Amino acid sequence: MTGPDVLRYAQVHRCGTVLAGTAVVAVLSAFFGGTHIALPSIGSAGVTTGVPFRQDLPLLTAVFLSAALDGAMAAHDAMGASTMHRFRIMYCTALTTTVCVFSFGTEALANGPGPGIVFVRSVLIWLGLALLSVRLLGQQLSWVIPLISVLFLVWYPGNWWDWTANPATDPFGWVVAVVALTVGVAAVAATPWRRKTSFSMRKPPVRESTMW
Repeated sequence: MTGPDVLRYAQVHRCGTVLAGTAVVAVLSAFFGGTHIALPSIGSAGVTTGVPFRQDLPLLTAVFLSAALDGAMAAHDAMGASTMHRFRIMYCTALTTTVCVFSFGTEALANGPGPGIVFVRSVLIWLGLALLSVRLLGQQLSWVIPLISVLFLVWYPGNWWDWTANPATDPFGWVVAVVALTVGVAAVAATPWRRKTSFSMRKPPVRESTMW
């Protein structure tokens, strides 16, 4: 593709909207991320738990990024050949990298590199869950599975699995990020066209019967 073709592709795939939305989320986290949100606890009646605003904001960034798969060419992309799929992967990778770098920089300048790394890790985890939700529930419901995970983290905060609160060096959080992103990318890549092609390639050839 030429330069103008790439720009048109990015425009159709909501590049400007995604970048604007994720930039707003990053700025909100930098300036207001320390604000605690009072949420009901699963414990005794009347008990609430305070969750820092920035711990949940990466979910919005992930959902914005998953919207890059939607648009006027969504059906065409799903049926496209391998070259088109490779280009879509390159586009989504470049977009995700740009968003993560900007989000890390903004968060690191406001609160330090540690929170910036945790923010990016949460984005990657929720992006994987959002992509899985896209495959299972459809593009308009990309937020469902990430939101379910948020409710689990809110009800049981501060535990060893809470990737939004654990330090940047926590190995479990990075394992979750790798697994979630791998599963999400694989789910989106498994289009009906690819599944049909893979199935047909695995089928053994039919042998013609020989009359004796």
